[in-house]
Amino acid sequence: MTWSKIAGTGGYLPERIMSNKELEKMLDTSDEWIRERSGIKRRHIAAENETTADMAVAASRKAIEAAGIENSDIDLIIVATSTPDKIFPGTACIVQRHLEIENSPAFDVNAACSGFLYALDIADRFIRTGGARNALVIGSETYSRILDWTDRSTCVLFGDGAGAVVLSAAEEPGILSTHIHANGKYEDLLHVPAGISSGYDAVRSEAAFIQMKGNEVFRKAVGTLGSIARETLSANNIEKKDIAWLIPHQANLRIIVATAKKFDIPMEHVVVTVDEHANTSSASIPLALDVAVRDGRIKRGELLLFEAFGAGFTWGSALVRY
Repeated sequence: MTWSKIAGTGGYLPERIMSNKELEKMLDTSDEWIRERSGIKRRHIAAENETTADMAVAASRKAIEAAGIENSDIDLIIVATSTPDKIFPGTACIVQRHLEIENSPAFDVNAACSGFLYALDIADRFIRTGGARNALVIGSETYSRILDWTDRSTCVLFGDGAGAVVLSAAEEPGILSTHIHANGKYEDLLHVPAGISSGYDAVRSEAAFIQMKGNEVFRKAVGTLGSIARETLSANNIEKKDIAWLIPHQANLRIIVATAKKFDIPMEHVVVTVDEHANTSSASIPLALDVAVRDGRIKRGELLLFEAFGAGFTWGSALVRY
């Protein structure tokens, strides 16, 4: 039987750093207020000419190098993003062109902050059914382009960046299970109202920016992340103590801490990077994974739990033997 495993990881953050102190000059806020409510110290902002695809390519090159393969070995590209370069073609096709890869399937997935886990689920199924041998799975976002920089309730929470993994065919399981869900009835709690087939005339108004009902999202996120973790353990017949590392979506430190407490995982076994780059949506899990792999915390053979919650609402998890 063919399984899939994470063969390499990569991450990229834009050069421009926006600190909380800088936001103090723009908004009625403070470094203390932002840290207390979110745990965020700084965020990275894409340069004016830097796109979601550019960041995805940078992260992908690192992941491919770490996997010890060539660009030409990639036979599937999936980009999780809710901030694509263009309406079409898909950002994955633009990434494919920059990496000089030809003929492989390449497409985007939009499940907001859960996008990377949705993409990982799809890539794992491709590999297990023989549709691919080396899949490039990317989360990349330029959320700075859809933020109202006068709204302190949202703009302080998000940043730009990209993370990528190479998922390769293996004789032993690496991706043990994936679990993805959605419930569209919560659409209005976290969304960007303007679009193409709906609200196009408002695309340059406040309707083109993220709108969020923070308290409701917080409560739903904590409860849902706890339940998806239990679902994952039950599906694999394992216990909490078997998890070496929890790698959650990096949205808000309060959500991460509450989820870990609800699940009885000590914070020293939780990978936290939200303080350094804020909420990078679909990029946050692969970014956090890459940091912990490269600094030596995560070692081969360890059991990892990924989990995310995003607009839609969407949510998901993956149990991974790294």
